[in-house]
Amino acid sequence: METPGPLGPEALRPALVANCGDGPGTAILLATGSEVYLALAARDELEAGGISARVVSMPCWELFDRQPREYQDAVLPRAVPARVAIEQASTLGWDRYVGDGGAVIGMHTFGASAPLKQLLTKFGFTPERVAEVTRERVAAGRTGRKGA
Repeated sequence: METPGPLGPEALRPALVANCGDGPGTAILLATGSEVYLALAARDELEAGGISARVVSMPCWELFDRQPREYQDAVLPRAVPARVAIEQASTLGWDRYVGDGGAVIGMHTFGASAPLKQLLTKFGFTPERVAEVTRERVAAGRTGRKGA
């Protein structure tokens, strides 16, 4: 099935690699929906600091899991253990994609009330925090330490 417009047939896949440059990168940022913009902004900060990061938009885990292993490995190369998922809701389930060397930035509590910008900062939903966690995961991978 062809997709009209500039996205092409890749837009119908259950996970898209966005803006990854050459090769698999040093780190992978996983996001879905509104968190993708945050992953792209963090990627820019990481790139400025010399860390190559692949951004993966993964809107449907169920369909991704049904794909052949070759496709899954092409999107999430096993050689890149430094992975950070960004989820502005429950973090439940992301651990299977970030693995032992990864981290998940997400909501671990509920009921906080404040202006949105304050809540985003409090829970780490800023490009700076995502980049910081990613740098930690890259460093941990170089020293052999496991995820946070």
